Amino acid sequence: MISDIEIKNKWFEFFESKGFKRIDSYSIIPENDPTVLFTTAGMHPLVPYLLGEKHPKGNKICNIQRCIRTTDIDEVGDDSHLTFFEMLGNWFLGECDKKKMIEYSYEFITSPKYLGIDKSRVATTVFAGDEHAPRDEFAYNTWKACGIENVYYLDKKHNWWALGGGVGPCGPDTEMFLDTGKEKCSESCSPACDCGKYLEFWNDVFMQYVVEKEGDQVKPLSKPNIDTGMGLERAMVVINGLSSVYDYGVLKNAIDLIESRAGVKYLESEKSKRSYRIIADHIRSALFILGDERGVVPSNVGQGYILRRLIRRAVNCARDIKLDTKYFSNLIDIYVDRHGEDYADIKKNREFAKTELQKEVEKFSKALEEGHKEFDKVIAGIEKHKEFALKNGEIVPSVISGKACFRLYDTFGFPFELTKELAKEIGFSVDEEGYKKAYAEHQEKSRSASAGTFKGGLADTSEKSAYLHTATHLLMAGLRKMFGAGVMQKGSNITPERMRLDFNVDHKLTAEELKTLEDFVNDNIKREIPVTFEEMSLDEAKKSGAVGVFESKYGEKVKVYTIGDVSKEICGGPHAKNTKDLHHFKIVKEESSSAGIRRIKAILD
Repeated sequence: MISDIEIKNKWFEFFESKGFKRIDSYSIIPENDPTVLFTTAGMHPLVPYLLGEKHPKGNKICNIQRCIRTTDIDEVGDDSHLTFFEMLGNWFLGECDKKKMIEYSYEFITSPKYLGIDKSRVATTVFAGDEHAPRDEFAYNTWKACGIENVYYLDKKHNWWALGGGVGPCGPDTEMFLDTGKEKCSESCSPACDCGKYLEFWNDVFMQYVVEKEGDQVKPLSKPNIDTGMGLERAMVVINGLSSVYDYGVLKNAIDLIESRAGVKYLESEKSKRSYRIIADHIRSALFILGDERGVVPSNVGQGYILRRLIRRAVNCARDIKLDTKYFSNLIDIYVDRHGEDYADIKKNREFAKTELQKEVEKFSKALEEGHKEFDKVIAGIEKHKEFALKNGEIVPSVISGKACFRLYDTFGFPFELTKELAKEIGFSVDEEGYKKAYAEHQEKSRSASAGTFKGGLADTSEKSAYLHTATHLLMAGLRKMFGAGVMQKGSNITPERMRLDFNVDHKLTAEELKTLEDFVNDNIKREIPVTFEEMSLDEAKKSGAVGVFESKYGEKVKVYTIGDVSKEICGGPHAKNTKDLHHFKIVKEESSSAGIRRIKAILD
């Protein structure tokens, strides 16, 4: 069996032999982007470069990116879905050599030196074309020339990639699948089916086009790119002929530990198997969110809400298999021991992650008890209504409404499955369709509230965002002047309307301190200081006194932005040309972000 570590090493060995430069994984918490909660793919942190920025390591790069993706959270527990995974990726920036990329993909997949998969078991798909873009015959013919027989044309739903919101770079892709050997579900069976015959494991995206405004037609992109992504865990299943992503490595170790402590066996039922897998996956995701260099803690909004949901689902599943939640701490150790060498921040923050996890577990355990009490109230209300109706000659069925089920879930964290089980025990049923409708309405509201187009780096590169970015540097300089050089940026989020900065100060800032900061920024705006930048090596940048917050993401060459004698930071930009462009800076809020981390929100008026 080939290990995941071997696959990682082979990935870098292969692409570095082809002239690609290795870059480190970025944080799992996006910087300066309000439209996505987590880094969901290797390309997200690279969007500025896909849009034309020059990357310090050139136009051919590769990495392995840690990712969190929760769009399929309800599927976790099956054989292939995870909320945390590692994505192997490589990029052509500002060029689109499709022939080379497809040939590289073929070589890495089939060469005995790398994955060594029999080409007869490989199926690929390409874009079938529509009224906006032509059929990708080039990709089809290149795969055929490589020796792949099973190449399928599929529609835009399956073989077209675009940024969220539909504005920005886009283009056809080609996806690679393993034929599992299962019988075809029908004569028309293809990788588009969900029958399980084909398992996707790699995707090459050809960013040849761009949509400039919502509703516009696609246009050729002046500097096309290629973005690829292979999920490490799925690749391991494909290469080793496993049944699921939980059958090897660190996830298998986690399952084994859970089974040694739980009161219900792993394979006792489909329900127990699913519960084990959800716990194994969700606790790993929780560790990476809590332990990230920009780590967040459970809350009712944004990333904290997702983290809370992951932990609470794990607690629910622990109840199902009679597992004491104190063993979640042992799972953290298993994951840190395995992943800590690749991601030093989770190693550094191991104890913090354990502490915050336990706090949420204890809080939810109490909430779960409240949920049981509320369930009893719902039943009592239905029984009272039935009794009243019976007096009037009406018969009311013993059904818990969809809205009541959803309220139990949304307000008390009471899982729908648990509501359904308890109802069945007392001869009640539940309005499942009503619950799904209420849940869908909730999801739609959530999507509408956070919809937007991912622009990477800054949320966009507009003038207003650039000015606020410069204001952030001035604010950071003011904080370091007031509280010392140990104050560092712990995250930022910038939109055209406002900026938000997280930083490590151990107390709530007083009104006097906030006034001093405001005055510091505004005094430097009035000084009309030019904002300049130059490219230099990371070592030169450090020697020059430039501040770099997240050095692991930098390449051999970096941009250093200087604001006179006030600020010198390693940064990708963009910025104002002169501080006078900022007019006037105003702090609108100061609050706690997490333990030891404060947050300032500010505007320019």
